[in-house]
Amino acid sequence: MDDIQKHVLAERALAVARHCIASRYAGAAFAYVAGSIMRGEGTTFSDIDLVVVFPSLQRAWRESLSADGFPVEAFVHDPQTLAHYLHQDADSGYPIMVNMVATGCIVGSDIDSAHVIQAKAASMLAAGPKPPAGADYDMLRYQVTDLADDLRGARPPEEVAAIAALLYQKLANLILLGRGAWSGRGKWAPRLMKKLDAQLAAEFDAAFKLAAAGDGARFLALADRELALHGGRYFEGFRQDAPLEARRLG
Repeated sequence: MDDIQKHVLAERALAVARHCIASRYAGAAFAYVAGSIMRGEGTTFSDIDLVVVFPSLQRAWRESLSADGFPVEAFVHDPQTLAHYLHQDADSGYPIMVNMVATGCIVGSDIDSAHVIQAKAASMLAAGPKPPAGADYDMLRYQVTDLADDLRGARPPEEVAAIAALLYQKLANLILLGRGAWSGRGKWAPRLMKKLDAQLAAEFDAAFKLAAAGDGARFLALADRELALHGGRYFEGFRQDAPLEARRLG
């Protein structure tokens, strides 16, 4: 798909989003139309990300639908519920909603309010994630240690591949968050790693491909090297308390 085709696809997606908002979300104050299509990176299979904001709602929700041939992922909020999820995203290290709002195309009547929220989201995105610390950081280090240890020793190729598949996201999180960069799930992990450090991303990709084929030595070495930047393997002393309500009679 060339640039002209991508531009045409984006314009068509924006028109579909406008119609969807008018017909399905009547009364909404504004919305952000986002996603790979709007960035000029989409394909004919890409969906439209739609953050719809009403003046007030009893509760937020998300839903999936189809509109004129486009799959649409709609996130429906009012300003307070949207603020909750923007901050939750920022705290988690995965700025999914933050990115949609910060980069989305604004449509609707209350443009001024939309710009204010978009500016806040852009500021959060530019500030980057909080430095890894606390229980979530301990858990991430433990999980990478545990999965890396599973790669040690001789294993059947199919087991190595399965372990590597689980380790991929955890190790990517440690690499990205540990360097002060946002992390991302699925397809976003390699994109963000490449943006952060192209050489490291290539090394990660090559090691993972070998592990997926049954040879986990390079992926294990990469995990050990990364753990060393965070105090080494984290097993001894790890503890996770169960919730007080985690009990039942019989």
